[in-house]
Amino acid sequence: MKSIYLRSFVAIAALVAVCFLIVALSFVGIGRQYVIEEYRKTMERSAEEIAHTAAAVFNSESLDSWILRMNVSSVANASGNLIFVTDESGKVLCCSDKDPVCEHIGLVIPGNILELTEKGQLGMRSDLGGVFKNQRYVQASLILSPKGETVGYVFVSNPSGNMLGAWSTFLTIAAVIAVVVFCVALGVTMIYTRHMARPLDEMAAASRKFARGDFSVRVKQTEDPTDEMGALIESFNKMADSLEQAEKRRSEFIANISHELRTPMTTISGFADGILDGTIPADQQEKYLRSIRDETRRLSRLVREMLSVSQARAKAANPATRSNFDLTELMLQTLLSFESRATKKNLDVDPQLPDDHLMVHADKDAITQVIYNLLDNAVKFSEKGSCLVVRLYKDNGKAYVSVKDKGETIPPEDLPFIFDRFHKSDRSRSLDKDGVGLGLYLVKTIINSHDEDIAVKSENGETEFVFTLPLST
Repeated sequence: MKSIYLRSFVAIAALVAVCFLIVALSFVGIGRQYVIEEYRKTMERSAEEIAHTAAAVFNSESLDSWILRMNVSSVANASGNLIFVTDESGKVLCCSDKDPVCEHIGLVIPGNILELTEKGQLGMRSDLGGVFKNQRYVQASLILSPKGETVGYVFVSNPSGNMLGAWSTFLTIAAVIAVVVFCVALGVTMIYTRHMARPLDEMAAASRKFARGDFSVRVKQTEDPTDEMGALIESFNKMADSLEQAEKRRSEFIANISHELRTPMTTISGFADGILDGTIPADQQEKYLRSIRDETRRLSRLVREMLSVSQARAKAANPATRSNFDLTELMLQTLLSFESRATKKNLDVDPQLPDDHLMVHADKDAITQVIYNLLDNAVKFSEKGSCLVVRLYKDNGKAYVSVKDKGETIPPEDLPFIFDRFHKSDRSRSLDKDGVGLGLYLVKTIINSHDEDIAVKSENGETEFVFTLPLST
């Protein structure tokens, strides 16, 4: 299986190659035409310049004078072109050729070429009717007398190879530079794609370790956490943290439930054996049978609460069980069931409820269980004579329920685990010492099944539980 690194590298390299090819073809086509056009303009200017000079010379001397030839040679040397001047019949009178005896002197340009020159249409590849041995690029210009009559012609030529010689050299240099740039681009692409693929490789390796039960590995964060890859790495590491915590909680759960089950079962087994083998006297058997009964009931309560958690989670997660109901009315009904217990502890209950109905959409029975558990917890751990505050309010499209009591502060180290299964501490609010540590876990399970949140805050002797519910639409 090909790696994402290789696929990304090949894709980017192919894209770079195609872009370079398009640019190169455009550059060659446009650049070649540009060079030819520039040469043509240079030759045209040279022809016009010689034509003006020849017209001036024609007023005092003939077109084969040394003065004109010196001017022709000077312009030819400067431009690198071959220039010659003819009379009105096309006979070559003056040439820039450096040979002492120029082979072009005396040759006659064909009439069809002269006609094109008259029309201003000569700008072509031609051998001028045999004047040149090979095809050359030719530009021509008329030599006009002061009266406007044609008295001669100027022909400027250059081999096509010379015209494109500089272009070929430039093209070679450009090709070398393009190859170097292309190689650098491929190198940068290789490094970049490898850099981008490295976190994915690390995640794949980490996932394989997760499958073997090792949740300690993390992906090194080298990316900007605000970009996609950095956010992915951060999310992956958070997932790894959650998996590690879940594994720890699973281990703790197994240990806790083993302990919860082992203790009463050991007691029941021991007392039963003692009765059967006669170790426990007959007059004390009733006492130990009561202990067996109590431990059996505790086992039954443990199993029942575990089943309640499972059933509550499944029921609360089912949207079909949810309906619109008045949360204010439900809170008042639940508070009434705690009236005798609150009076017994001399608690002052302060219900801060809205004047109008606060309608929510949720599983009414499940939310009743949540409120009951929180109020039971608050009454149980409140100081005698203190105030218990129950508050309902709306904010940001959510209904909020707050239960606050005054009692012993929950230690900060217990707060992160207070909603965990079987988490019990002498000072925590999970359940009383006769419980099994599932009360607040059930509360959180129900609230989370509604896609809502619950939080706890405890400081300066005041403990507050707050959870949210969706308002009815």
